[in-house]
Amino acid sequence: MFAAAPPTKTESLVPAWAADAVWYQIFPERFRNGDTANDPTRDTLELPTVPTSQWRPTPWTSDWYTRAVWETELGPDFYANGVFHRRYGGDLKGVIEKLDYLADLGVNALYFNPLFQARSLHKYDGSSFHHIDPYFGPDPLGDLALIAKETADPATWQWTAADKLFLELVAKAHEKGMRVIIDGVFNHTGRDFFAFADVRKKGRESLYYAWYQILTPDDPATARFEFDYKGWWGHKSLPLFSASEDGTDLHPGPKAYVFDITKRWMDPDGDGDPKDGVDGWRLDVADERPATFWASWNDYVRSINPKAYTVAETWKDSAQFIADGHFSAAMNYWAFALPTKGFLIDNKITADVFGELLNTRRKAFPQDTAFAMQNLIDSHDTPRLASMIVNAGTIDYTPETISLTDGASPRANPKFDIRKPNARELKIQKLFTLFQMTYLGAPMVYYGTEAGVWGGHDPDCRKPMIWTDLTYDDEATDPRGGKRTRDSVKFDAGLFPFYKNAIALRNTHKVLRTGSFEVLAADKEKSTFAYVRDIPGESPVIVAINRSEAEQIITIRFPVFKGVKLTPPTVALTTDGAPEDIKLEIATDKLSITIPALTGAVLVPFKK
Repeated sequence: MFAAAPPTKTESLVPAWAADAVWYQIFPERFRNGDTANDPTRDTLELPTVPTSQWRPTPWTSDWYTRAVWETELGPDFYANGVFHRRYGGDLKGVIEKLDYLADLGVNALYFNPLFQARSLHKYDGSSFHHIDPYFGPDPLGDLALIAKETADPATWQWTAADKLFLELVAKAHEKGMRVIIDGVFNHTGRDFFAFADVRKKGRESLYYAWYQILTPDDPATARFEFDYKGWWGHKSLPLFSASEDGTDLHPGPKAYVFDITKRWMDPDGDGDPKDGVDGWRLDVADERPATFWASWNDYVRSINPKAYTVAETWKDSAQFIADGHFSAAMNYWAFALPTKGFLIDNKITADVFGELLNTRRKAFPQDTAFAMQNLIDSHDTPRLASMIVNAGTIDYTPETISLTDGASPRANPKFDIRKPNARELKIQKLFTLFQMTYLGAPMVYYGTEAGVWGGHDPDCRKPMIWTDLTYDDEATDPRGGKRTRDSVKFDAGLFPFYKNAIALRNTHKVLRTGSFEVLAADKEKSTFAYVRDIPGESPVIVAINRSEAEQIITIRFPVFKGVKLTPPTVALTTDGAPEDIKLEIATDKLSITIPALTGAVLVPFKK
C-alpha cells in the first residue's frame, strides 16, 4: 500500500541554523493575491450550498467588518457563517512576488500554514497531503483533472501546476537564504480526503475503514444514513485518524501515507539530495498524538535531511514531549509568549516575577533546544499583538493562568475593543518586539504584524495583509452593530522600519542568537527590567526595558562580567525617540541607565 523506508537515528535533533532563524508565518489565503485568475469559486467552499449564487471572492481592500449581500442573507450575526465562507484569493504567486519584501525585512525562515489541497480557508481539513491546493497555483481545473486520475498508490501521483509552483517558491526562497517549513496536519483530515471519502462510500468494505475512528457504520438495509465518526474536538469536518491497536502510535495505514508524503516534500526529485525540498515541518496539535509516533516520524525526517527542523504545536510545558518525540523545538507559547504578555503587554505580573518565569521555564529545555524554540506572541490562533495591547489588562489572572485568548474577540467579549492601536500602544508593541528580537530563542513574526495589521481572535486575526501598492477602505463598521471611530487601514511606515532594524540587530550580533541570558535588574516597583546576552570572547549586549509610564533609572551593579572592566557602550536601538534620549553613566562599580517611559534600549558594544 504505502511503503515507508525504515527510520534511522541522527546525531542531533536541532540543526545549527535554527538558532539563527528569524521566522515569518504566512497564512497563504490572506498574504497576497498574485493571480486573480485562480481565485476560489463558490463550488470549492466547504459548504457551497450555504451562500447564495451571489457569492464572490471578497475584495482584498474592503472594510473587514462590512458584509456583502450574500453574507447578510445568512443572518444578522457577523460571526455566524458568512465570514468563514469568505475567500480573498491569496496564492503562491503572491508569496513569490513578495519574497524581496521579506528579504528586506530581514527574515530568513518561513513557516507556511497548511498549503495542501483542502476546502476551508485555513486548510486544516486536508483533502490530500500530497498535493498543494490547486487554487494556490496557476491552473486549478487542470490540476483537479490530473488528481482525478490518481489512485492511492504513490506511483500514480503526479506533480500538478500548483505543486511545481510551490517547489519554485522553495527554490527562490533558498536562493535568498530563507529556509521553508510547512504545516503537517497528521492528526485528522477533511471529509474529502480520499481515504475518508472511500469509507463513507463503502463502509466496512473500504480498505481504509480502520484509518478513522468510526462510531456507527451505515446500515445499507435502512434508508437512513447512520454513518458517524469522531471529529477533532467534535468538529465533524475534521475526522480523526485512528491510533494503533495498542494506542502507542498512529494506525499503520495513515502512518505509512504520512511517511510517503514526508519524503515527497523533503526530496521531491527523489535523488537523495534534499536541497530541492522543504527544510522542515510545523506539526499541528502534536501533543494529541503519541510521542512514539513522533519519534519514529522525526527519525525518518532526519534520515532524509539531517539538517531538518521540526517544531511541535503545543501550548503546554513541552520539554519532555520534545525530547520523547524527537522534535527540534516547539512553538514557545508556554515559556515565552505567556510570561511576556503578562509583563510587557498587560503589566499584570511584576518584573521580578517575569524574570523568574523566564528563567524557570527556559531552563526546562536543553540549551540547543532553547535557542531553537519559536518565540511568538500572535498567530492564526490568537488575537493580533496590536489588539492584545489595545485590550491589555482586561482579564484577571495569576502568573500560572495567563491566557492569550480569553475574552480576546468581539465574538466572545462584548467589551472587546476593535479599534486601531494609538501611539502609546504602538510604543508597547515596539517594546515587545525589542524583547522578542533580543531574548534567547528564535523569534517569529505573524504576517502583517510588522505592517500594522490588528484584530481580535479568529477570524479577525486572519485579515488580508496590508500592502503599500493597495488602497484600503477605512475600517468603520462594528460587527456588534454599534458605533465606532473610523480607522484608516494602511501600511504602517513607522512600524516596519523598527521591525527591520530590530531584526538586523539580531542578525548582526551573535550573542543575541546563541549567547547566555542573565537578568541584571528586575524592579517590581519601577516596572523596569534589564538583562545581558553574552558569549565568552564576544562583546556582550545589554537590553534595558522600562514598562512604566514614567522615566526611570535602571542601575546595574558590577562586576556583572566577572570583574572585567568594560568600556562605555553605545545605544544601538531604542523603541522610542533617539539614542541620545537614553542617558548612560558608567562608573567602576555600576552602570546607570536613565530611560524614558515605555521605552527599551539595546546597548552595544561593550568591549572586554
